[in-house]
Amino acid sequence: MNLDLTGKRAMVCGSTQGIGKASAIELAQLGAHVTLVARDQQKLEQTVAELPSKPGQRHNYVVADFNSTHEVRLRIGDFMQHHRVHILVNNTGGPPPGPALTASPEEFLRAFSAHLICNQMITQAVVPGMKEEKYGRIINIISTSVKIPLRNLGVSNTIRGAVANWAKTLSVELAADGITVNNVLPGATMTGRLQALIRNNAEKSGKSLADAQREMEREIPAGRIAEVAEVAAAVAFLASPAAGYINGINLPVDGGRTGSL
Repeated sequence: MNLDLTGKRAMVCGSTQGIGKASAIELAQLGAHVTLVARDQQKLEQTVAELPSKPGQRHNYVVADFNSTHEVRLRIGDFMQHHRVHILVNNTGGPPPGPALTASPEEFLRAFSAHLICNQMITQAVVPGMKEEKYGRIINIISTSVKIPLRNLGVSNTIRGAVANWAKTLSVELAADGITVNNVLPGATMTGRLQALIRNNAEKSGKSLADAQREMEREIPAGRIAEVAEVAAAVAFLASPAAGYINGINLPVDGGRTGSL
Protein backbone atom coordinates (compact mmCIF):
# COMPACT_ATOMS: atom_id res chain seq x y z
CA MET A 1 0.00 0.00 0.00
CA ASN A 2 1.39 3.38 -1.02
CA LEU A 3 1.14 5.82 1.90
CA ASP A 4 4.20 7.85 0.91
CA LEU A 5 3.63 11.61 0.83
CA THR A 6 7.22 12.60 0.09
CA GLY A 7 7.27 15.75 -2.03
CA LYS A 8 3.62 16.59 -1.32
CA ARG A 9 2.57 19.71 0.58
CA ALA A 10 -0.26 19.46 3.07
CA MET A 11 -2.11 22.51 4.40
CA VAL A 12 -3.79 21.75 7.72
CA CYS A 13 -6.21 24.25 9.25
CA GLY A 14 -6.83 24.55 12.97
CA SER A 15 -3.55 22.74 13.44
CA THR A 16 -2.11 23.95 16.76
CA GLN A 17 -4.20 21.61 18.90
CA GLY A 18 -6.45 18.58 18.90
CA ILE A 19 -7.28 16.65 15.76
CA GLY A 20 -5.75 19.29 13.49
CA LYS A 21 -2.38 19.11 15.21
CA ALA A 22 -2.45 15.30 15.28
CA SER A 23 -3.24 15.26 11.55
CA ALA A 24 -0.33 17.59 10.81
CA ILE A 25 2.02 15.31 12.75
CA GLU A 26 0.78 12.19 10.94
CA LEU A 27 1.11 13.79 7.51
CA ALA A 28 4.63 14.95 8.35
CA GLN A 29 5.54 11.41 9.43
CA LEU A 30 4.46 10.19 5.99
CA GLY A 31 6.88 12.64 4.39
CA ALA A 32 4.71 15.64 3.51
CA HIS A 33 5.82 19.24 3.80
CA VAL A 34 3.23 20.66 6.21
CA THR A 35 1.77 24.15 6.30
CA LEU A 36 -0.08 24.92 9.51
CA VAL A 37 -2.95 27.42 9.51
CA ALA A 38 -4.26 28.99 12.73
CA ARG A 39 -4.68 32.39 14.35
CA ASP A 40 -2.07 32.23 17.15
CA GLN A 41 1.42 32.82 15.80
CA GLN A 42 3.18 31.71 18.98
CA LYS A 43 1.35 28.37 18.99
CA LEU A 44 2.05 27.97 15.28
CA GLU A 45 5.77 28.44 15.85
CA GLN A 46 5.72 25.90 18.70
CA THR A 47 3.82 23.36 16.63
CA VAL A 48 6.09 23.70 13.60
CA ALA A 49 9.02 22.91 15.88
CA GLU A 50 7.27 19.74 17.07
CA LEU A 51 6.56 18.32 13.60
CA PRO A 52 8.58 15.28 12.51
CA SER A 53 11.11 16.31 9.89
CA LYS A 54 13.27 14.26 7.58
CA PRO A 55 16.04 15.74 5.41
CA GLY A 56 14.43 17.88 2.73
CA GLN A 57 11.12 18.43 4.49
CA ARG A 58 10.10 22.08 4.83
CA HIS A 59 7.34 22.93 7.28
CA ASN A 60 5.87 26.41 7.66
CA TYR A 61 2.70 28.21 8.75
CA VAL A 62 0.12 30.84 7.84
CA VAL A 63 -1.44 33.09 10.48
CA ALA A 64 -5.14 33.47 9.72
CA ASP A 65 -8.22 33.94 11.89
CA PHE A 66 -11.29 32.15 10.51
CA ASN A 67 -13.49 34.77 12.14
CA SER A 68 -12.33 37.11 9.35
CA THR A 69 -12.97 35.93 5.80
CA HIS A 70 -11.02 38.93 4.51
CA GLU A 71 -7.95 37.90 6.48
CA VAL A 72 -8.21 34.28 5.36
CA ARG A 73 -8.51 35.29 1.71
CA LEU A 74 -5.54 37.67 1.98
CA ARG A 75 -3.17 35.39 3.91
CA ILE A 76 -3.93 32.25 1.92
CA GLY A 77 -3.73 34.18 -1.34
CA ASP A 78 -0.30 35.51 -0.44
CA PHE A 79 0.93 32.03 0.48
CA MET A 80 -0.36 30.45 -2.72
CA GLN A 81 1.63 32.88 -4.86
CA HIS A 82 4.76 30.97 -3.83
CA HIS A 83 3.58 27.45 -3.04
CA ARG A 84 1.53 24.55 -4.40
CA VAL A 85 -0.68 22.47 -2.10
CA HIS A 86 -1.54 18.81 -2.78
CA ILE A 87 -3.48 18.05 0.42
CA LEU A 88 -5.93 20.35 2.20
CA VAL A 89 -7.35 19.51 5.62
CA ASN A 90 -10.24 21.83 6.42
CA ASN A 91 -10.74 22.00 10.17
CA THR A 92 -11.87 24.63 12.63
CA GLY A 93 -13.44 24.77 16.08
CA GLY A 94 -17.13 24.03 16.38
CA PRO A 95 -19.86 26.56 17.24
CA PRO A 96 -20.98 26.92 20.87
CA PRO A 97 -23.63 24.47 22.12
CA GLY A 98 -27.29 25.29 22.43
CA PRO A 99 -30.68 24.52 20.85
CA ALA A 100 -31.31 25.49 17.23
CA LEU A 101 -34.54 27.26 18.14
CA THR A 102 -32.94 29.79 20.48
CA ALA A 103 -29.85 30.48 18.34
CA SER A 104 -29.68 33.95 16.84
CA PRO A 105 -29.32 34.51 13.08
CA GLU A 106 -25.90 36.01 13.83
CA GLU A 107 -24.73 32.72 15.40
CA PHE A 108 -25.69 30.82 12.25
CA LEU A 109 -23.98 33.41 10.05
CA ARG A 110 -20.75 33.35 12.07
CA ALA A 111 -20.59 29.57 11.94
CA PHE A 112 -21.45 29.45 8.23
CA SER A 113 -18.69 31.96 7.51
CA ALA A 114 -16.01 30.26 9.63
CA HIS A 115 -16.76 26.79 8.34
CA LEU A 116 -18.24 26.79 4.86
CA ILE A 117 -17.14 30.15 3.44
CA CYS A 118 -13.54 29.86 4.68
CA ASN A 119 -13.40 26.27 3.40
CA GLN A 120 -14.63 27.48 0.03
CA MET A 121 -12.07 30.29 -0.23
CA ILE A 122 -9.13 28.07 0.69
CA THR A 123 -10.31 25.32 -1.65
CA GLN A 124 -10.60 27.79 -4.52
CA ALA A 125 -7.03 28.89 -3.82
CA VAL A 126 -5.49 25.39 -3.82
CA VAL A 127 -7.46 23.57 -6.52
CA PRO A 128 -5.73 25.11 -9.59
CA GLY A 129 -2.39 23.71 -8.42
CA MET A 130 -3.96 20.34 -7.64
CA LYS A 131 -5.37 20.18 -11.15
CA GLU A 132 -1.96 20.89 -12.66
CA GLU A 133 -0.39 18.19 -10.49
CA LYS A 134 -3.23 15.73 -11.18
CA TYR A 135 -3.16 15.02 -7.46
CA GLY A 136 -5.41 16.52 -4.85
CA ARG A 137 -6.88 15.47 -1.53
CA ILE A 138 -9.43 17.69 0.21
CA ILE A 139 -10.38 16.32 3.63
CA ASN A 140 -12.93 18.04 5.83
CA ILE A 141 -13.00 17.25 9.54
CA ILE A 142 -16.66 17.62 10.47
CA SER A 143 -18.79 15.58 12.91
CA THR A 144 -20.96 12.49 13.11
CA SER A 145 -23.85 14.96 13.37
CA VAL A 146 -24.05 14.96 9.57
CA LYS A 147 -25.52 11.46 9.91
CA ILE A 148 -27.46 11.83 13.16
CA PRO A 149 -27.86 15.31 14.74
CA LEU A 150 -26.43 15.62 18.24
CA ARG A 151 -28.49 17.01 21.11
CA ASN A 152 -27.96 20.63 22.11
CA LEU A 153 -25.76 21.40 19.08
CA GLY A 154 -28.31 23.15 16.91
CA VAL A 155 -26.01 25.55 15.05
CA SER A 156 -23.25 22.97 14.70
CA ASN A 157 -25.61 20.29 13.33
CA THR A 158 -26.93 22.74 10.76
CA ILE A 159 -23.57 24.05 9.55
CA ARG A 160 -21.82 20.66 9.57
CA GLY A 161 -24.58 19.33 7.32
CA ALA A 162 -24.05 22.20 4.90
CA VAL A 163 -20.30 21.50 4.76
CA ALA A 164 -20.94 17.79 4.11
CA ASN A 165 -23.22 18.55 1.15
CA TRP A 166 -20.78 21.15 -0.19
CA ALA A 167 -18.03 18.53 -0.07
CA LYS A 168 -20.14 15.88 -1.81
CA THR A 169 -20.90 18.34 -4.59
CA LEU A 170 -17.21 19.19 -5.01
CA SER A 171 -16.27 15.50 -5.09
CA VAL A 172 -18.28 15.10 -8.28
CA GLU A 173 -16.95 18.29 -9.86
CA LEU A 174 -13.27 17.53 -9.19
CA ALA A 175 -12.96 13.75 -9.56
CA ALA A 176 -11.86 13.81 -13.20
CA ASP A 177 -8.88 16.00 -12.23
CA GLY A 178 -7.45 13.43 -9.83
CA ILE A 179 -8.82 15.29 -6.82
CA THR A 180 -10.83 13.55 -4.09
CA VAL A 181 -13.03 15.24 -1.52
CA ASN A 182 -13.93 13.33 1.64
CA ASN A 183 -15.21 14.04 5.13
CA VAL A 184 -13.90 12.57 8.37
CA LEU A 185 -16.53 12.48 11.10
CA PRO A 186 -14.96 12.20 14.57
CA GLY A 187 -17.03 10.87 17.41
CA ALA A 188 -16.09 11.48 21.03
CA THR A 189 -12.38 12.30 20.86
CA MET A 190 -10.15 13.37 23.75
CA THR A 191 -9.65 17.00 22.81
CA GLY A 192 -9.72 20.12 24.96
CA ARG A 193 -13.28 20.74 23.86
CA LEU A 194 -14.43 17.28 24.96
CA GLN A 195 -12.65 17.63 28.30
CA ALA A 196 -14.52 20.89 28.87
CA LEU A 197 -17.80 19.15 28.00
CA ILE A 198 -17.07 16.35 30.49
CA ARG A 199 -16.31 18.95 33.20
CA ASN A 200 -19.54 20.77 32.40
CA ASN A 201 -21.57 17.55 32.55
CA ALA A 202 -19.94 16.63 35.86
CA GLU A 203 -20.72 20.02 37.40
CA LYS A 204 -24.34 19.93 36.26
CA SER A 205 -24.95 16.38 37.48
CA GLY A 206 -22.87 16.55 40.65
CA LYS A 207 -20.82 13.56 39.48
CA SER A 208 -17.07 13.16 39.51
CA LEU A 209 -15.12 13.73 36.29
CA ALA A 210 -14.40 9.99 36.11
CA ASP A 211 -18.09 9.10 36.44
CA ALA A 212 -19.10 11.70 33.85
CA GLN A 213 -16.55 10.27 31.42
CA ARG A 214 -17.68 6.68 32.08
CA GLU A 215 -21.27 7.70 31.38
CA MET A 216 -20.19 9.04 28.00
CA GLU A 217 -18.15 5.92 27.27
CA ARG A 218 -21.15 3.67 27.93
CA GLU A 219 -22.79 5.11 24.80
CA ILE A 220 -19.85 3.98 22.64
CA PRO A 221 -19.75 0.32 21.50
CA ALA A 222 -15.94 0.38 21.68
CA GLY A 223 -16.27 1.38 25.33
CA ARG A 224 -13.76 4.20 25.21
CA ILE A 225 -13.10 7.70 23.89
CA ALA A 226 -10.84 8.06 20.85
CA GLU A 227 -7.36 9.52 20.93
CA VAL A 228 -6.68 12.32 18.45
CA ALA A 229 -4.07 10.18 16.69
CA GLU A 230 -6.76 7.65 15.73
CA VAL A 231 -8.73 10.30 13.86
CA ALA A 232 -5.51 11.63 12.33
CA ALA A 233 -4.73 8.16 10.97
CA ALA A 234 -7.96 8.25 8.95
CA VAL A 235 -7.08 11.71 7.65
CA ALA A 236 -3.60 10.55 6.62
CA PHE A 237 -4.92 7.51 4.79
CA LEU A 238 -7.41 9.58 2.80
CA ALA A 239 -4.55 11.95 1.91
CA SER A 240 -2.39 9.14 0.55
CA PRO A 241 -2.02 7.72 -2.98
CA ALA A 242 -3.61 4.50 -1.68
CA ALA A 243 -6.96 6.30 -1.25
CA GLY A 244 -7.15 7.64 -4.79
CA TYR A 245 -10.42 5.83 -5.61
CA ILE A 246 -12.21 6.83 -2.40
CA ASN A 247 -14.24 9.93 -3.10
CA GLY A 248 -17.27 11.74 -1.72
CA ILE A 249 -17.64 9.74 1.48
CA ASN A 250 -18.49 10.54 5.11
CA LEU A 251 -16.16 8.41 7.25
CA PRO A 252 -17.18 8.12 10.92
CA VAL A 253 -14.30 7.54 13.34
CA ASP A 254 -16.44 6.98 16.40
CA GLY A 255 -16.00 3.49 17.83
CA GLY A 256 -19.34 2.44 16.31
CA ARG A 257 -21.47 4.97 18.15
CA THR A 258 -23.32 6.45 15.16
CA GLY A 259 -26.53 4.44 14.79
CA SER A 260 -26.86 4.62 11.02
CA LEU A 261 -25.19 3.21 7.93
